[in-house]
Amino acid sequence: MAGPCRHYPARVERSLWAVILGTFTLRLSTGLTGTMLVYYLAELPEHGGEPVDPLVLGLFAATFYVAELALSPLFGALADRFGYHRIMELGPAFGAVAVILTGLTTNLYVLGATRWLEGSSTAASVPSILGFIALATAADEGLRGKAAARFELATLAGLGAGLIVAGPLYAIFGPLAFFLNAGMYGVSWLIYRLGVADPRADHGGREHRRHVTLRRYWTILSGAHVWLLAPTWIAVNAAIGIWSAQGLFAFVSEPNPEFSDQWLIQGFEPVMISVALVAGGAVFVAGLVYWGNRFRTLRRTTIIFYGILGGAALVGAALIINHGQQLAIPILVCCGLVFIAGLFVLAGATPAAIGLLADMSEPYPEDRGAIMGLYSVFLALGQIGGAMIGGAAASWKAIDGLLLASLALLVLAVIPLGWLRRYEHQVGTTAAEASPAR
Repeated sequence: MAGPCRHYPARVERSLWAVILGTFTLRLSTGLTGTMLVYYLAELPEHGGEPVDPLVLGLFAATFYVAELALSPLFGALADRFGYHRIMELGPAFGAVAVILTGLTTNLYVLGATRWLEGSSTAASVPSILGFIALATAADEGLRGKAAARFELATLAGLGAGLIVAGPLYAIFGPLAFFLNAGMYGVSWLIYRLGVADPRADHGGREHRRHVTLRRYWTILSGAHVWLLAPTWIAVNAAIGIWSAQGLFAFVSEPNPEFSDQWLIQGFEPVMISVALVAGGAVFVAGLVYWGNRFRTLRRTTIIFYGILGGAALVGAALIINHGQQLAIPILVCCGLVFIAGLFVLAGATPAAIGLLADMSEPYPEDRGAIMGLYSVFLALGQIGGAMIGGAAASWKAIDGLLLASLALLVLAVIPLGWLRRYEHQVGTTAAEASPAR
């Protein structure tokens, strides 16, 4: 975040930085755990456990997202009552317990429970972190955009770093690496504990809500127009989730005679996949930063719409490349440039959606965590839906199926976005009312 915030004390600005840093270290631990668990399960019989089949692996992944889906609203409401800075400390605590148990057991039921704890870690941290960001940026439109973008940047960078470091770490230490990861969770806890102050004291001295009832929670969610965002954001997350669940497997699979016309099915080496992921991640990060700086001049729904168009362009270019064996090199290069540009524009949808949720929390200053917790709910629903759709699409038409399913989901995302745009002026912040509406 560039420059000191002119609206709030310096300690709130420092707390924002601490929250972003803590997000990175926490997501690093999450990425480490998820990747090392795959390695651990693959050799579980060597440690005295039972063989693990793909069904069990799938159930473990689903358990994580179910926990995030079910518990995020609860922890969001608890953050409103007890303080965002306190509830976000539970995330590293749950994660540390989960990885310690993972390193101590080969029992599949206990390992399944650790996935629930990992999901609980995310469910506790994300709503409280986003609630904190929403409150700390309430009167600064530009800062809100930067903070939302940097939250996503820290999330992606942390998960990516965890994915990269997990292999060497597990190769050197084996299951003992889980205990080292517990130490990283401890670092996140210390960052939240020592670096994050309660922003309520600097924003009117509001007390935390003493009682959170189911009836009040429903009243908040039904009155915040949040369900207008839900179908769009779930569809976008599902379109992305298709690739996180099935894309890697499709690219590393050996050529299938049934899909011999699809050039991208040629069994790419893991190193090539890693290089492509790093390059794509760099483009996505650049997009996050760029669009996060456009909150003062563009409406949230405009940025999301551009993101959906970018995603559609990306899919179109990929379809051509996938059948481009006979195409001239300049045409393929042009398609590659369109792909990169589409990814850059697609990146803006995420911070815009976070900003829109933060805007929706403005009429409910004591319940920001409850509203921001829906970010995790929509993400989990999208990931689960994307995994299910991706499996069927890949079986149907391999990479073509994944691309066409993604395109269909992006088209579906546009329809409710039009409805949301009509009500966007009713959910903006005070600062947003002075911003150009384009």
